[in-house]
Amino acid sequence: MAEILKCAPVVNALSEKTKADIKYLESKGISPTLAIVRVGEKPDDISYERNATKRCESVGVGVKSVILPVDASQDELIRSINNLNIDTSVHGVLLFRPLPKHLDERVVCEALCPSKDIDSITMHSLANVFTGSDDGLKPCTAGAVLEILDFYNIDCTGKNIVVVGRSLVVGKPVAIMLLSRNATVTVCHTRTVDLSSITKAAEIIIVATGQPEGLTREYFSPGQVVIDVGINWNDAKGKLCGDVMFDEAEPVVSAITPVPGGVGTVTTSVLVSNVVKAAKMQLDQQLV
Repeated sequence: MAEILKCAPVVNALSEKTKADIKYLESKGISPTLAIVRVGEKPDDISYERNATKRCESVGVGVKSVILPVDASQDELIRSINNLNIDTSVHGVLLFRPLPKHLDERVVCEALCPSKDIDSITMHSLANVFTGSDDGLKPCTAGAVLEILDFYNIDCTGKNIVVVGRSLVVGKPVAIMLLSRNATVTVCHTRTVDLSSITKAAEIIIVATGQPEGLTREYFSPGQVVIDVGINWNDAKGKLCGDVMFDEAEPVVSAITPVPGGVGTVTTSVLVSNVVKAAKMQLDQQLV
């Protein structure tokens, strides 16, 4: 039986540090605040907004929601972002993606001020990630993966780590962040030939494919650590599931994150932590 890498303790540890940072900011007259920008009424976005708001409120971070209709023009959206850029009461901005197809997502992302980019969606922020710079803020989900590894004292140095998925949201940034920790990283994707032979040879597997329960028993071998980033709804089972077939992987591997109660919960906590870090960085800039 595998060790279940429960993420509630990770969340609690992050929350304690975040609360301490908030007290420091409040002593300087600053109330860290997150602005959530949502276009349309997608259930997934609404659910994440609700969870992010609850997490913020639980540690004392304010939340401001900017909701635009699904047919909002690009000018309207960019105008809303520009207003948040100059709003000194807002310290971090979360833009829900993907945007409706009539909007140019890259142009919209680049409208956001990098100092308020708490999920690393601007080219400036991504450049910091890919160059290994300590400046700026790391992507929330990729950051959550590393927080889990750190909490459970899973050392990445010299380890053979396979990342399944190459998105800019998770796969690519987490691969680069693991390289910075001296791991040997292989990135796999939909065009990878004989994927199972590669994943079975890994010591640690990060799965972020967006395909519900796509990795089954034949992709795993004994002794592995599996971090399942996926959060999907399984209609047949009527419940949430990951990108890994948990019931088939868990008896084989040595440790695995659950879904729900896994990476997603930590991601929200990293998001809140990033808002607070952004507020501290903005304060430091004012003091220079």
